[in-house]
Amino acid sequence: MDLTAHALDLTLTTPFRISRSVQTLAHNVLTRIDGDGVEGIGEAAPSSYNGERRESVFMALSDFGEHIDLDLDLIEDIVNAMDRRLHANAAAKASVDMALYDLLGKRLGAPVYQLLGLNPDRAPLTSFTIGIDEPAVMARKAKEAAKTYKVLKIKIGTERDLETVRAIREATDVTLRVDANAAWTPKQAIRRIRELEPYDIEFVEQPLPPTDLEGIRFVREHVALPIIVDESCVTESDIPGLVGAVDGINIKLMKCGGIHHALRMIHTARAHHLKVMLGCMIESSLAITAAAHISPLVDYADLDGHLLISDDPWEGVAVEEGRLVLPERAGLGVRPRDHDARRQAVASAASSSRHPRRAPRQEVEEEE
Repeated sequence: MDLTAHALDLTLTTPFRISRSVQTLAHNVLTRIDGDGVEGIGEAAPSSYNGERRESVFMALSDFGEHIDLDLDLIEDIVNAMDRRLHANAAAKASVDMALYDLLGKRLGAPVYQLLGLNPDRAPLTSFTIGIDEPAVMARKAKEAAKTYKVLKIKIGTERDLETVRAIREATDVTLRVDANAAWTPKQAIRRIRELEPYDIEFVEQPLPPTDLEGIRFVREHVALPIIVDESCVTESDIPGLVGAVDGINIKLMKCGGIHHALRMIHTARAHHLKVMLGCMIESSLAITAAAHISPLVDYADLDGHLLISDDPWEGVAVEEGRLVLPERAGLGVRPRDHDARRQAVASAASSSRHPRRAPRQEVEEEE
């Protein structure tokens, strides 16, 4: 497998704060796979919360590229080989997975969604995320975002949650979702969620720490709003244990290992009558577009990581009146945004190698 990995640095437009951290930069990885003159590209967005950093992605990709020699069209075989060899390196695996789908689509001259038999017109609306700040600031940001997006996801998990949501609801009439990022105890969650119920909230995401499944079940039994879990659901094997405790799951390519595993998670969740959302980390349009190709299969989308950065080097999925519009080009359909972005990508590739040097440490690595 002719695989190379390169640094991909992204800058957030404004500091992005959730209940446990704040992020200003994303130190991601661009993966390239050369298949007889046709190139597939993918992206890793490692999160220290999930046990990955850019250095670990580089090491995993270098090791995998040296030891695997399989037909690049056999995506399932390669994914299985990655699962055996890379284990917990989900973001690294995701970057290879999406590069393989990109390569296959380019070889066959078809977009990935077409390879999967999906209708691009069924792609859902995406939410736009409002990070934690002063309630008045969040309300102002929400009012501005509501001019473009019909769904907003509000990060909560502070003592001012009720004040924040009230201010945002007074400023907007769009659909609101809230995400506590595991900030509460069960009793706190029940109290806070009941306080938020009058403000027309669509659902609550990850109210409790990931492993407290009995607590999450207890909360769900005592509140009216649906409960979606993110950190509690990483892979397909997590889903059966969530049945009866939650209303739905949030799938992220960077958590589960890519498109191939995400598809399996979607079908498993459906078999258990769970709602499905597609989410993301702070990612460029490359990784966001990869997820968007399978978005016609899900109920909700939170694919806005590329909308939160100021230096996205790629052009892929578009967002029109809040709805995801998939590219019609072959493969993932992603291309350099402009000449400057192309020059930056080339410069990054030139400074990297099959055995990349150690990457600089990120200030704070966190999920979106």
